[in-house]
Amino acid sequence: MFTTRPEILGTFGVVTSTHWLASSSGMAMLERGGNAFDAAVAAGFVLQVVEPHLVGPGGEVPIVFHSARTGETKVLCGQGTTPRAATIEHYTREGLELIPGNGLLATVIPGAFDAWLTLLHDHGTLPLADVLAPAIHYAENGHPLLPRVADTIAGLKDFFEREWPTSAAAFIPGGQLPAARSLFRNEALAGTWRRVLREAEAAGGNRERRIDKARDAFYRGFVAEEIERFAAANEVMDESGNRHRGVITADDMAGWQATYEAPVTYDYHGHTVSKIGPWGQGPVFLQTLALLKGIDLSAMDARGPEFVHTLTEAMKLAFADREFYYGDPNLVDVPTETLLSDAYNDERRKLIGEEASLELRPGAISGYEDQSGRVCAVLDRLSRITGAEAKSSEPTMADMRSARRGDTVHVDAIDAEGNMVAAMPSGGWLQSSPMIPSLGFMLNSRAQMFWLEPGLPASLAPGKRPRTTLTPSLAHKDGKPYMVFGTPGGDQQEQWQLQFFLRHVHHGFNLQEAIDLPMWHTAHFPSSFYPRDRKPGHLAIEESFPPETLDALKARGHRLDVMPQWSIGRMVAAARDDNGLLRAAATPRLMQAYAVGR
Repeated sequence: MFTTRPEILGTFGVVTSTHWLASSSGMAMLERGGNAFDAAVAAGFVLQVVEPHLVGPGGEVPIVFHSARTGETKVLCGQGTTPRAATIEHYTREGLELIPGNGLLATVIPGAFDAWLTLLHDHGTLPLADVLAPAIHYAENGHPLLPRVADTIAGLKDFFEREWPTSAAAFIPGGQLPAARSLFRNEALAGTWRRVLREAEAAGGNRERRIDKARDAFYRGFVAEEIERFAAANEVMDESGNRHRGVITADDMAGWQATYEAPVTYDYHGHTVSKIGPWGQGPVFLQTLALLKGIDLSAMDARGPEFVHTLTEAMKLAFADREFYYGDPNLVDVPTETLLSDAYNDERRKLIGEEASLELRPGAISGYEDQSGRVCAVLDRLSRITGAEAKSSEPTMADMRSARRGDTVHVDAIDAEGNMVAAMPSGGWLQSSPMIPSLGFMLNSRAQMFWLEPGLPASLAPGKRPRTTLTPSLAHKDGKPYMVFGTPGGDQQEQWQLQFFLRHVHHGFNLQEAIDLPMWHTAHFPSSFYPRDRKPGHLAIEESFPPETLDALKARGHRLDVMPQWSIGRMVAAARDDNGLLRAAATPRLMQAYAVGR
């Protein structure tokens, strides 16, 4: 099969991410004698600089990794929880029916910094100053501004200047829009990281002690104090059409830290896939595998209508269950074992018919009837809420809808010893909230994934993790750690990852071939993002599929949204064979993701 670029092969190490500068920075850590954990952390911090429309220091990151030293595969949860004052009562008193998709009320505790430093502390080898050096360099000296970042800033120019002046000062200096591919700097962010390093170095001690002191500077020091001051002092316009202050405090920051947990896993055709739990959408991937387990996908054309239809209908069922049952398992009872069981999915599989389904069809689980009824009531009201806002002609709201939404980034790394990391950083986008000028970064908007009705698995509550869309993947093959992979894309993340994985497993395509094949996704189920709309029967699909595939899907009742070729998905992946051969690949879509290695 023709590919846009070669699958990278080597034996020393590989790094792949959604930006070439991050991939190269991660590889530089391997060249310095670091391991895959050092590489992933360095790449993760660089992504905060070079893709500010998709991720920032105020965001979050779930990580799934395998340690060659311990032989364990684990999840590191860098998803922050809600502040103590984030109650349904407070938000409804503010006149809200949905949590806005931006502004300060949508903020949860920034989790990425502690997660990255925990990974570095426990599994890396290099000093923090070395790992942060590439990110500081690009923030201080400039990086070539991606055209999509320039377009995002241009789309928000009027709104920033009218409502978020600190963002206007940072991203539109002197009132002049930055040009695509021009050098763009964030010296305030570089200053924040340099101060963190100074305070860490002043504490003395060994490498691990200095990393701990850097974490203190962020969560129990000047960074947390500045976040509280900014959130309390500023009433910020958000997508509700009104201005609100934030509720996050320095005490909230001080009481939080990243945590380890066991992955949720599923065995499928000689592979065991490890995902984050139902505080994210990771089990959707696994449940879809369970639904497809009894279907001969290998006999289907990887570009054919039967393959696309079958995967789409299976995903619709798994995503419907996400809406009705997923939440933070620390605080709510999630029937994960049932959702992944053969008995449950054998029954659910019978719903995959010849025609495209147009209904949201969750499964019935004994003991959850009342909860399901409440979810149904909320979804019934959703069309009224979103429909009313869609008719609004208020200028501020029109500005916000016209701006590009934030998204996510991804990084994978594998070293010669067999350490593997898959990380999905997100949040703290330049669109999410105003720049905190003293820190050089924005806060996240992940709380928009909560509901403001009580009694739901994803109801807003203090100290709760939002049911995030972030979902990195790690797969074992024949019992041995084999592959890490992922893609940005919100609700599309699991869909694009599944297509890649199944084409690799069932059709034998290598990593780059599987990534380059035409892709698709559905928005049939409620969006995780404000205003939480859904498109029954929707199927966005690249025009590079054969015409007969598109015609057959339309005939089955799928409501096609035919997209330009090379416009869907941002997959990256890396793998390690039994003989030590390393592989890596990255999508050509958007012309910025890159795999490197040797």
